This record gives sequence, structure tokens and C-alpha cells, in this order.
Amino acid sequence: MSPTSLTPFDTRARYALLAFVGLVLVWSGVGAKDPFTWVLEVVPVFVGVALVLARHRAYPLTLLLSTLLALHAAVLCVGGHWTYAEVPAGFWVRDALHLTRNPYDRLGHLMQGFVPALLAREIFLRSSPLRRGGWLFLCVTSVCLAFSACYELIEWWTALSTGEAAEAFLGTQGDPWDTQWDMFCALLGALTAQLTLARWHDRQLRALVARA
Repeated sequence: MSPTSLTPFDTRARYALLAFVGLVLVWSGVGAKDPFTWVLEVVPVFVGVALVLARHRAYPLTLLLSTLLALHAAVLCVGGHWTYAEVPAGFWVRDALHLTRNPYDRLGHLMQGFVPALLAREIFLRSSPLRRGGWLFLCVTSVCLAFSACYELIEWWTALSTGEAAEAFLGTQGDPWDTQWDMFCALLGALTAQLTLARWHDRQLRALVARA
């Protein structure tokens, strides 16, 4: 696909999203509860920002996807600042719904399926022979599940190599089924994103391609 020209509004919006991510990232690092956990949680943000900036001229993403990526980054930064098991908003939800644990990590893993689903969908539609339909839906869902499983493996390897230092990163909160719940939340996120945002995403993709 040839380089795409963005409208002035799209360009300004992307700069605003980049500034938002930068501010949240800086905030999250200042006074982080566990600096080691903060690094582990926000590494994906640094990697994602670097990739987007490296390819933003030749391969700009839709504004919908860019916005979701920024929100996902914010979720990761908040979790990194307090650790997922101790995010204050999660305690409020726990008490309001009479839950047994802080559910903020469930939100994180829901986003881990929701946002990558739109990312995978965009890449497939722009850079592969796949077209809209059942096979695209299946492939996107499979990619999200594979990504979630790989992340759980990363958590496992981190725990093996660092021992108790990775306890806050794992955030299991004593749940023996935490890994399975994490992957299930990612699956729900991937399905929800495709079922609710596909048409909106398609409109933005058509507009982006039309300016190529």
C-alpha cells in the first residue's frame, strides 16, 4: 500500500493522542508503587509508540485504532503505577459489586483482546488477501488468543527468572485459575471489538485507502 496522506484534523488528533500517552506514561512512572513492576507493565507502551512513530508516514493507522491504542496504553500505565491488584478504582468496583478481588486486571486483559483485535483486523485488511467475512473474524480472534497465550508465557518466564519480584506483575491475587480467566477476558474483548466496531472501522479504512 502506498503512503497515505492524512487530513490536518487527523494529524492534529494523532499528535494529541501521542501527547496524552506521553503524559500518562510520565505520570505513571513518578512515585510508582513498585518500579520493577512498572517497567514490566509499560514496556509494551514503549515498544508500541516506537513502532507507530517509525511507520506513521508510510503506514498510518486509522484514528479509531490510534485512539484505542492510546486508551490501552493508559490502562497499562495505570496498572503499572499502582500494580494491577491495587488500583484504587478496582477496589471501588470490588466493593460496589461485592467481589472477592480487585478486578482491574480483568479490564487489562479485556483490553488485551479488544485493541489487538482492531490492530490485527486493520493489518489483515490492508496487507493480506483476507477480506471481510468469517475467515477474517476467525483469524483475528485466533491472533488475539495467541497473543494472550504468549503474554501468559512471558509472565511465567518472568516469574521463573525473578522469583518473588514478579509477584505484583503476575497479579494472580491467589486465584489458581487466573491465567485461564486472563485468556477468557482477552477472547471476550476480541469478539466484542469485532462485533461492535467492525462497521465503524471499515468506514475509516475506506477513507484512509481513498487518500492513498
